[in-house]
Amino acid sequence: MEEAFEVPLEEVKARAVRGVVAIMGRGFFIQFVAQISQFFLLAFLSVEQMGVFWIVSAAVGFLVFFSDIGLAAALIQKKERPTKEDLRTTFTVQQVLIISLLVILYLLTPQLRNLYNLSSEGVILLYALGFSLFLSSLKSIPSVLLERKLEFSKFIIPDLLESLVYSLVVVFLAWKGFGIMSFAYAVVARGIVGVVTIYLLEPWRPGFAFSRSSLGGLFKFGVPYQINQLIAVVKDRGVTLALGAVVGTSGVGYLGTAERASQISLRQFLDPITKVTFPAFARMQGHRDELANSVTRSLMVITFFVFPSAVGIWLTAPLIIKVIPNYAKWEPSLVPLGFMTVNVLFAAVTTQLTNMLSAIGKIKTVSKLIAMWAILTILLVPGLGHLYGINGAALGYALVSSTSVIAIAIAKTYVNFSLSQSVLKTGVATLVMGAVVAVSRLFAPPTLPALVVVITMGAISYLATSYALLGNALILDARKFAKNFFNR
Repeated sequence: MEEAFEVPLEEVKARAVRGVVAIMGRGFFIQFVAQISQFFLLAFLSVEQMGVFWIVSAAVGFLVFFSDIGLAAALIQKKERPTKEDLRTTFTVQQVLIISLLVILYLLTPQLRNLYNLSSEGVILLYALGFSLFLSSLKSIPSVLLERKLEFSKFIIPDLLESLVYSLVVVFLAWKGFGIMSFAYAVVARGIVGVVTIYLLEPWRPGFAFSRSSLGGLFKFGVPYQINQLIAVVKDRGVTLALGAVVGTSGVGYLGTAERASQISLRQFLDPITKVTFPAFARMQGHRDELANSVTRSLMVITFFVFPSAVGIWLTAPLIIKVIPNYAKWEPSLVPLGFMTVNVLFAAVTTQLTNMLSAIGKIKTVSKLIAMWAILTILLVPGLGHLYGINGAALGYALVSSTSVIAIAIAKTYVNFSLSQSVLKTGVATLVMGAVVAVSRLFAPPTLPALVVVITMGAISYLATSYALLGNALILDARKFAKNFFNR
């Protein structure tokens, strides 16, 4: 706590760039490991087993909202250095909430078991995820300290180890026929490894305290922030639980798999950038020109990677299913995957913009936007799912995401970022790539070499078009990333 949390603006930007590179590197590793494990899980597990995992995860994820009430985010966003009293008060409140939630989870188990026809193994998975929630709460304060200091090179290590342990355990046990229990053992192992690792890197000593003044100051940002999280949880997790009753466990299996596949690029590229830019944007609140430029550059980097990746996954998915015989059971996910891709393209832009609005204190504006999306999602997704099955539910997600143009317009009134420099050019390059992949796919036989050729042609066309539209900006950004990463 003696180390200064506040750093000069130029150092904030340099650390932010290094953080993006470090976390994106972590993302490549985690996504590589995750996709390898997913490759095997989709072959080893049934559609219904995957559906049970998505439903149980949604149920526990619904409780995650109540585990923090926004205090960790408030500590990160806070302009002044958090005091020892702030940290211990936050830790105390978190632990009281977690214990209460675990008791509630235990009491609700019979209802969840009857509603979704969970087996005893499904109930054990529910408890395992609940225990992992407790372990995650122990990591909160050390994570805050690392983020406040923008020490993302340390921050990524627990995530890397967690991902590796989880993937190895879940794939090995699924291969051995453990079914749903594979997830239960894996999430517990992941949680234990994460807690031990982060306390070795940031040896904060847990302690209990309660300060009304500290809590009151943190609540000013934390409560509105957490209200946004509640709305988002209802929109995402709550709708998943509703869909379990509307389209069944198998239907959720198809939708969850389509959503997971479409969001690979978001988890790979968007998450690391928003993770770094939230504290960075918060420290740029008084420098609007610098902030506008940083938002523009971050949007360009996000869309440069997310747009082609999401569209490429969607267009090559039919060929992948033909190449891998065990994937034939996932063919019903192809149409939902297309609609989910539309959702991802809008999310690539609006998630970063709402992240920026939260960082500069416009939390009420973000609340209104999230409330709008939540209401539309609750109305459209289960309703269309009831009428048209999984394709209708996926269409509902796409329709909701199209309203993101409202968020873009609102964000621009606060910060004058450039859409033409950040989104338009990468969008055009993605359209060119999509046309190349779509046409070449028509002539490709269902073989692995043909799949590689199609992907290569798409990548070449995208890079060539991007260079033609963006010019030396690509090279300059690459050099800037390299310079800030290696000059640490």
